[in-house]
Amino acid sequence: MSIQTLLPWVFGIWLGVLTIGFFLFANFFRRLIKGTEGGELKKVLEAILTRQAKNAQGIEELNRQVTILVEEGFDHVQKVGLVRFNPFKEIGGDHSFSLALLDGRDTGIVITGLHTRERTRIYAKAIKNGKSEFELSAEEVKALAKAQKG
Repeated sequence: MSIQTLLPWVFGIWLGVLTIGFFLFANFFRRLIKGTEGGELKKVLEAILTRQAKNAQGIEELNRQVTILVEEGFDHVQKVGLVRFNPFKEIGGDHSFSLALLDGRDTGIVITGLHTRERTRIYAKAIKNGKSEFELSAEEVKALAKAQKG
């Protein structure tokens, strides 16, 4: 191949690359100036900086709200543990229960219901940081452990 036949091919490919690059740049510039009057670079950059400042404020507000929601989330019931049992052999079935309700800080309550033929008694014991001031029964300990596992 001679230089005379090779040169038009090289210039053709070069022209194609430049054309594609120009159209990509023009498309990028159109997206850049979208929503601004005129098309002056100074106005475009000012608009971008203004939008960036508004976005930064919005992100800061969202971060503040997320922090509040995370803190409030720890105060809601997040962990539940339920154990059904039969405390008295004369009654058939597991009609009695121990229910542990804990928040994100392992603070909450253990409710125990003891069912007999004559009545049902319900007891509640406060839990703070995973521990109770009162002695817990074996079933209450199981319910508390289930709740703490999540």
